[in-house]
Amino acid sequence: MLDFQKIQARAAKRKGGEAVLAPLLGPAPDNQAVAKVPDDRILSTMAERVFAAGFVWRVIEQKWPGFEEAFLGFEPKRLLFQPDDFWHELASDSRIVRNPQKIKSVRDNAAFVDRVSKEHGSFGEFIAGWPADDQVGLTAYLAKHGSRLGGNTGQYFLRWLEWDTFVVSADMAAALRDAGLDIAENPTSKRDLDKIQAQINQWSAETGLPRRHISRILAMSIGENRSAEALREYMGD
Repeated sequence: MLDFQKIQARAAKRKGGEAVLAPLLGPAPDNQAVAKVPDDRILSTMAERVFAAGFVWRVIEQKWPGFEEAFLGFEPKRLLFQPDDFWHELASDSRIVRNPQKIKSVRDNAAFVDRVSKEHGSFGEFIAGWPADDQVGLTAYLAKHGSRLGGNTGQYFLRWLEWDTFVVSADMAAALRDAGLDIAENPTSKRDLDKIQAQINQWSAETGLPRRHISRILAMSIGENRSAEALREYMGD
């Protein structure tokens, strides 16, 4: 495998130097801080990432106050008390993106969050307690037990919570392949994801960098060389 310092140097050169690259990495995540995130904010973040999937993120962000009103502040218990008519009416509510399948996912994920919270004290405590070196296991759990939380949606959900998350974007996967990791061009199999996890864990141990930073450095080291401004807008920083 290529030494990670060489990958980081290439990313820095593409962006105009370390002084430009460093702010693009974002703050260092604090997994333990996720324990303090209340369940309504957990469900809100889940829903935002689900609705943003395959959609223009900025549109979802602009409409989000309306989502908060329509979904009763994303209080899981309150939502679970709502009758079927409440959910049917949301399909014609102009405050939100009227996608029936994604609306249903909020109801399903309210039950998911409530169930996990009862078992662990809160959903945030459950996430915070998951081993930092097993993101693949955590995202598999989210995909299996949650609604529409598979693939990159689950990864972005964790990142938006400030859990130390790598995101397997096309550029990130291309950089790993370029560095010598034997994975598919679109690495979605458990075998490939386990390889990615192991390699990022190794680089994190060697460099002391958070997995989030390693992921972003990889993505910025290859492919289209987007400007710092475009990257900040895309990443929501």
